[in-house]
Amino acid sequence: MDALLAARVLTTSDDWAASIGRAASIQTAADEVMRAIVAQARQEGATWQIIGDALGVSRQAAFQRYGRPADPRTGEPLTTHPLPDAAELAVSVIDDLVSGRWTSIAEQFDPAMRDGLSEDALAAAWTQVVGLAGTLESRGEPEVLRAGDVTVTNTALWLEAGDYTARIAFRDDRTIAGLHIVDAKTS
Repeated sequence: MDALLAARVLTTSDDWAASIGRAASIQTAADEVMRAIVAQARQEGATWQIIGDALGVSRQAAFQRYGRPADPRTGEPLTTHPLPDAAELAVSVIDDLVSGRWTSIAEQFDPAMRDGLSEDALAAAWTQVVGLAGTLESRGEPEVLRAGDVTVTNTALWLEAGDYTARIAFRDDRTIAGLHIVDAKTS
């Protein structure tokens, strides 16, 4: 089987672009077959654990790749793709936080965040973190994932005397639905 697949893409000419294009077509077709098989397995009662084991990944990884979660409020399919520029948005919020630009952050809050967290409370929370662990020395690259109807970013923060994680949730309209600074040991 491997030889059959390889014969379709390997070439003795120097037309590597065509070979790469054929390989990409085979990969796309294989992905479509995999999705169909996973969907059929689920319809016939296979668990995500069984599917994950067959793929060599966790059940959560299998679900995240092939599952089609539905919003329990509406029954509509949930978007599974994170907000495309969520990492950049998170870095911008962290930069504003470190620089004390509370208004800039608060202007990005969704209505629930505006009702629950004032600029003064945001400033007091960051002041508490700085009081416990000092100023920010560096930060990691944001990790981005989709969780329900928000995109969540987790960014490592290394302060002078402690490590934290900035966890920021963004709605699809790019507003902030959650902002947490948590001790890295508990995140």
